[in-house]
Amino acid sequence: MLTEFGSLRALFSASEADFCLHRGLGQAKYIQLQAVLEMSRRYLQESLVKGEPLTSASQTQQFLSAKMRDYPYEVFAALLLDSQHRVIRFHEFFFGTINSASVHPRVIVQKILQENAAAIILVHNHPSGDPTASESDRNITEKLVNTLQLIDVKILDHFIIGDGKYTSFAEKGWI
Repeated sequence: MLTEFGSLRALFSASEADFCLHRGLGQAKYIQLQAVLEMSRRYLQESLVKGEPLTSASQTQQFLSAKMRDYPYEVFAALLLDSQHRVIRFHEFFFGTINSASVHPRVIVQKILQENAAAIILVHNHPSGDPTASESDRNITEKLVNTLQLIDVKILDHFIIGDGKYTSFAEKGWI
């Protein structure tokens, strides 16, 4: 099956019609595979449950990669954290096109205040698979840092998720 689809990721993201075209693979197998995939996503999500502190950058990156990498369009999201950096909620804010998403700081501020978050970790994906930060990515991050400083909310990092790779603004010294 891996040879026919080319990769495990291609197998998991195949449409039901494409999946069922292969010998011995029908709707029941497709549904089973999708169930396994969903259970895997939920398992990864349990590693960052509400109320637990973020203690590992790699754990955070793995969680965010699992959540974001397979979208065929850009999604801008954030992990909302309390003052002890415990997870309050993961929230997807904006949905865009294959190469951009409009980000509105006002919407982010509203959610932060609603959830009483003290810190956040920003994240968005690049459907192209290349996690290189664009000038636009750096500009919106700087704008959000400046905006959130006004309400005493710290941005701990901004991850860009690609295909098996990521960029961390904190690791680059940009935050």
